[in-house]
Amino acid sequence: MRPKTLNFEQLVQQNKQELMRDEKSISNIEMRLEKRQEEAALRENNRELSM
Repeated sequence: MRPKTLNFEQLVQQNKQELMRDEKSISNIEMRLEKRQEEAALRENNRELSM
């Protein structure tokens, strides 16, 4: 079966939706990384304090 052909406006809309999904995924990854960095910094501070 051939995929349905899209007109220009539909392609633009589809690309916008994909970009928004990608942006959400990137934001989630960035938030997880920031959280891990904060946790690592807290562990390092606790380690330094206990010495």
